[in-house]
Amino acid sequence: MCRLFGLSSAPQRGPATFWLLDAPDSLSRQSRKDPDGTGLGHFAADGTPRVDKAPIAAYRDRAFAEEARQVRSATFVAHVRYASTGSLDTRNTHPFAQDGRLFAHNGVIEGLDALDARLGEDRSLVKGDTDSERFFALITRETRERGGDVGAGVEHAARWIARNLPVYALNLVLVTSTDLWALRYPDTHELYVLERPAGGPHGGRHLDHSGSRGRMRVHSAHLAGHPAVVIASERMDDNPHWRLMEPGELLHVAPGPHTTRRVVLPEAPAYRLSLTDLNPDAAASQKAA
Repeated sequence: MCRLFGLSSAPQRGPATFWLLDAPDSLSRQSRKDPDGTGLGHFAADGTPRVDKAPIAAYRDRAFAEEARQVRSATFVAHVRYASTGSLDTRNTHPFAQDGRLFAHNGVIEGLDALDARLGEDRSLVKGDTDSERFFALITRETRERGGDVGAGVEHAARWIARNLPVYALNLVLVTSTDLWALRYPDTHELYVLERPAGGPHGGRHLDHSGSRGRMRVHSAHLAGHPAVVIASERMDDNPHWRLMEPGELLHVAPGPHTTRRVVLPEAPAYRLSLTDLNPDAAASQKAA
């Protein structure tokens, strides 16, 4: 399945190094489980969003897959994509940018004609073909209609989809230059949060996370001296304080970093999809290891 990662050390801006495909042995295999794209989003000092992403067949572009990305920001979002909808194209690769925000999603939403109808004129926000970017556009519209309250925008957009469209999963990470939001819904895929003190549980240690399945590694010496909150599709080290988010939980990380959380979708989707309901490509994208 797609892999999500989010990091906030706001208000402290700091450097971090990302390897979005950190399993060289796997890259030589021409397998369905090879990722279809990777992307990293962050923010310049003036708050401008920056995205470094590309669609890839890993065995065709080992150099891109192994390249370390060194960036500086207070918030980050990273994504390894296994395509479910949309062609292998840069415009369909996460993260997406809208209204100064960055977004990545793991899951499948069907009924896209109905979602397009719901978006109306805001369908113009969508540049590609994916369900994910449409979901983001609905969040953007709901946020705008609620005076810029991103948390309310996520909640209302996700609730409308959960009540009206077939849903497999809506896990997401959304960031601005100062804040981060994460949603796990329903319980289909895991999503973990780590509230990391400066230096980690023993103090004085840099951050060095490496996913066992997601082919993603993150290193930051800066976080030996500053606290951070990490969101990930899997526990990425042996820190005992990783917490599995509850189904329907919306987490907000404000500068500090300071976290608040609440279950905004306690009910199951009205039209919940199983793997057997998905087309073969979508099902493969949700099972890929």
